[in-house]
Amino acid sequence: MDTQRLALLSVLTALCLGIQLLPRPMNLEFTSLIAFATGMAFGGLYGTSLGILVMLANGFLSPYGFAGVVLPFQIIGMGSIGLAGGLYRRMPNRATKAGAFVEAAVLGAFLTFIYDVLTNVGTAVFFTLSGLPFHQALITALVLGALPSAIHVAWNTALFGMVTLPLVSAMHGILGWR
Repeated sequence: MDTQRLALLSVLTALCLGIQLLPRPMNLEFTSLIAFATGMAFGGLYGTSLGILVMLANGFLSPYGFAGVVLPFQIIGMGSIGLAGGLYRRMPNRATKAGAFVEAAVLGAFLTFIYDVLTNVGTAVFFTLSGLPFHQALITALVLGALPSAIHVAWNTALFGMVTLPLVSAMHGILGWR
């Protein structure tokens, strides 16, 4: 890996960590966008690595406290978002400019929904530690997580739709890949 790419990836990781660790409204985050865009710009391995590293640090340092049992689910979810960016990068570009923004928004909604289902499963595992049967714990976690998930999906739909393509373009521009 060249020095420029390493420097940009380091800055993106630090940016994600900085934003992730700031006190902010829950589920209004930028990590999924940056992990996905990093996967698009550099490939799935880089996007996955960024997502995993940021969520691992966040799991221990978050202003909301230690993630506990949910941490592996967060890591898998965010790593998958970075990987999805790398896979999306390989798809033929069939969309118009406006269509590409819509595609990014739909992908943001879908990937965020999958991430939230995964983390709700992790919450259900946590609930089972108190003796609740898994099926009841899962229903409880999904019901309690419905509103936060709706907020998260709406936020990331708008964020991915408006920012993904300009962000990837900026990354390529910084590296002189125009």
